[in-house]
Amino acid sequence: MSRIGRKPISLPKGVDVKIESGAVTVKGTKGALSFGIMPNIAVALDEGLLSVTRANDEKSVRAAHGMTRAILNNMIIGVSQGFEKVLEIIGVGYRAQMQGTNLVLALGFSHPVEVTPPSGIEFAVDGPTKVIIRGIDKQLVGQTAANIRGYRPPEPYKGKGIRYAGEYVIRKAGKSGGK
Repeated sequence: MSRIGRKPISLPKGVDVKIESGAVTVKGTKGALSFGIMPNIAVALDEGLLSVTRANDEKSVRAAHGMTRAILNNMIIGVSQGFEKVLEIIGVGYRAQMQGTNLVLALGFSHPVEVTPPSGIEFAVDGPTKVIIRGIDKQLVGQTAANIRGYRPPEPYKGKGIRYAGEYVIRKAGKSGGK
């Protein structure tokens, strides 16, 4: 059995889970999320513990077992605590600011880059070089952060660009470094 799939998920206070016709809906203080379950995967709720089991040992079912449990756990954490990613902007003249709910980035292009948040995501700017992305859906928060980072990924010579907080960028020696 999958080590991850076997572990039951304990529900924190304020989180309600409903299992209906192949879908699981999780509601909490921050919002609600739902997820469709594969036919060979079963989800059961008893006494504050959510458990995921599988019908057989086919390769695709085994793969979906642990994944389903991980997605359900992330949904429960998301509706109770939420997720956030922090991006750092490094470079002379590179900055971020808010215009209403939109994020406006000055990244050395001839025009500012305006990012509209998808539904369920909110942006915050902590100083001109720090962007915080918050939401209840872990996948959507990560994908939005990756999309923003994609506008100007960190380059290896000077390290300029957008990077995740704490990300280490491997630096290269310039053309004078080889002598």
